[in-house]
This record gives sequence, C-alpha cells and structure tokens, in this order.
Amino acid sequence: MDLDELFARRPDDPLVAMLKQDIDPLSVEELEERVEVLKGEIARCEGKIAFARNHRSAADALFKK
Repeated sequence: MDLDELFARRPDDPLVAMLKQDIDPLSVEELEERVEVLKGEIARCEGKIAFARNHRSAADALFKK
C-alpha cells in the first residue's frame, strides 16, 4: 500500500501518526520494544483476517445449499 494513499484516507489514524514518527532518536531497546508491539499487532490483524475468511466461507456454504 502506498503511504500517501494511506495518509490521505485516514489522516487521524494512529497508524499514520506512528508511520510519520522519526525513529532516529530511539534507542535499540526502544526499537526492539516497538518491533515486539508491532508483531503483536500483526498477529492480532492476522487473527481477525482468518476469522473473517472463515466466517465468510461458512456463510457461503450455508447459502449455497
């Protein structure tokens, strides 16, 4: 996804603010913490995607009968 596209669609989104943040002043420890938090968010998003796909598949199967 193009960052300009993301910024234009959701300028008040916390993700947009995070992506604009200058990470140069952060220490290695702060960067490692940030990476761990982001990994957790990725896992949460992947779980939601899997749930949505399974839910959709179940609905499609129900209505195809």
